Amino acid sequence: MSNKIKHDGIIDSIAEGKVRVRIVQTAACAACKVAKHCNASESKEKLVDVFTTDTSRWTIGEQVVVAASQQMANKALAFAFGIPLLLLLLVLVIALKITGSEGIAALCGILALVPYFMVLFVLRSSLQRQMSFWIEEK
Repeated sequence: MSNKIKHDGIIDSIAEGKVRVRIVQTAACAACKVAKHCNASESKEKLVDVFTTDTSRWTIGEQVVVAASQQMANKALAFAFGIPLLLLLLVLVIALKITGSEGIAALCGILALVPYFMVLFVLRSSLQRQMSFWIEEK
């Protein structure tokens, strides 16, 4: 089993140090023969930034395969969903014990996420460089 996540894509734009690739992300059932008759199938176009020092190797419109490691995907999921969920639950339980009010506890739990996501926003450049895709050779 491969420990990489791969997507076929087309190079959308090239800038200094960055190649932007357009990928089509499909649900597992989107390839099904009856998908057009079913509401469960779905596909979305996404733009993925690939940071590289050598952008001259590619041209706009070229078909490429972008990849990311499974560890990077797990780290991204943890930052986006796992840590906020734990923070929300922790603050919710503590606020409920202190105040005894479920409404205030829920508000405190939600408000605790604001500084977390603000920190992520401030650190987005660093996180983007650490958790990046690469273009695989064909």
